[in-house]
Amino acid sequence: MAEPSQQRGVVVPAGEAAAPAPRARRRAVRLQGRRIGDRLYVIGTTAAAVAVPLMLLTIALIIGVAAWPALHRFGLGFLTSSDWDPVAERYGVAPAIYGTLVSSFLALLIATPLAVGASVFLTEYAPAWVRRPVAFLIDLLAAIPSVIFGLWAIFVLLPILRGTVIPFLRDTLHLGATPFFSGPAYGPSMLAAALILAIMILPYIAAVSREVLLAVPRSQREAALALGATQWEMVRGAVIPFARSGIIGGVILGLGRALGETMAVTMVIGNRQEISASLLAPGYTLASVIANQFAEATSNLQLSALMAAGFVLFVVTLLVNAGARWLVWRTARMGA
Repeated sequence: MAEPSQQRGVVVPAGEAAAPAPRARRRAVRLQGRRIGDRLYVIGTTAAAVAVPLMLLTIALIIGVAAWPALHRFGLGFLTSSDWDPVAERYGVAPAIYGTLVSSFLALLIATPLAVGASVFLTEYAPAWVRRPVAFLIDLLAAIPSVIFGLWAIFVLLPILRGTVIPFLRDTLHLGATPFFSGPAYGPSMLAAALILAIMILPYIAAVSREVLLAVPRSQREAALALGATQWEMVRGAVIPFARSGIIGGVILGLGRALGETMAVTMVIGNRQEISASLLAPGYTLASVIANQFAEATSNLQLSALMAAGFVLFVVTLLVNAGARWLVWRTARMGA
């Protein structure tokens, strides 16, 4: 007969006291397995988080090292010069920097009102049977390859600009007297590049703006209407201010897309190495310089100059996005 054992003041038969031990061991094994799984999960997510800035630093380092010979030889003159002469080995990217910034910001001026207006219509005014198809068609623009946009611009957009839009702006509205619309209408121009960029970044801004507007609490709308506001006053005074920081985030996303766009812009901007105040004149961007020149580079210095152009584009993109992120932070802080 089994000897009784005493456990916490209770007399328990010895055979029954040993019974829970296997269950406790199994529970300990399960807990240990969970702890190992948690550690592996933390290690994996940490590695993924660290990999992103490491990739960024690696890209910057590789491009910077390849660009150093040109940057060392030309110094700040590389950023301020308009020369691009492979025979004389003189290189400068001032027109490309100018074209990149002007075409991107002009595209934002065109695309942002259209995208935000479409988002407000879809979230506040459109009936349910219209909302989903129109939103799908807008999002579909983001899936079209840039070379298709470029071909469409060559065969459709440029003839319309040459034959209708530019004569209307220059002659009918008499904007030709200003330096911004002076000169002959070639077709390929800064204006054409800005228009095709505006079409390409519109779905990005519209998608983010639509999701942000849908996330505005219903109570925000009902409170404005209860105070006697019309629907437009409700949208203008309650919905858009609440979603302002998110809309600016969508604009930043579109700006990043515009700064780095290559193929469509290369096909319609004209690719001329000069700075002109006229939007009707051909221009250049940093991305189109690299796309046009890289396959024809014959010397190490020219290759280094192209890598330096890529490094400048990398820095410009970082600076513009950092400034835009600061603007989002400031806007959100003021709204709070």
